[in-house]
Amino acid sequence: MTGEAGSAATGDIPDNQVFLVFRDGAAGYSMKYPEGWAQTGAGRAVTFRDKNNIVRILIAAGTHPTTASVAAQLRKLTGAHVSAPPRSMTIGSAPAVKVVYTTESARNPVTGKRVTLTVDRYYLARGGKEAIVDLGTPVGVDNVDAYRLMIESFRWR
Repeated sequence: MTGEAGSAATGDIPDNQVFLVFRDGAAGYSMKYPEGWAQTGAGRAVTFRDKNNIVRILIAAGTHPTTASVAAQLRKLTGAHVSAPPRSMTIGSAPAVKVVYTTESARNPVTGKRVTLTVDRYYLARGGKEAIVDLGTPVGVDNVDAYRLMIESFRWR
């Protein structure tokens, strides 16, 4: 296998990946995602998957999150091991909170195996709505640039 093909097989998002824009008018947001990834759900709960990569977007009523409120939510998250504490940041011109944690993937339906995922979780809010965006990838797989492109493309509508 060539380097690019071998990386793609492990879950690396290739540098030449094409991205599409997912828009949901009812939930009030849009965000880029990799072309060819399987989509499940719609509106307030959408997931995109490919191999062991996962992008999950949940929209609910909420106010602007704080690092303290995010830390409290994480304590309730079963099986998550925080590897970087919540920190405030800006995405676009909107305030956000980011936390990084590891967790186990769902079992592969064919092999029954699970992999450890690193998840970058972002909390964004506007107009009484909160978005929780999870960008998960297997430990050791470098999808930093692709995931940065995706989260920076998030827009409230």
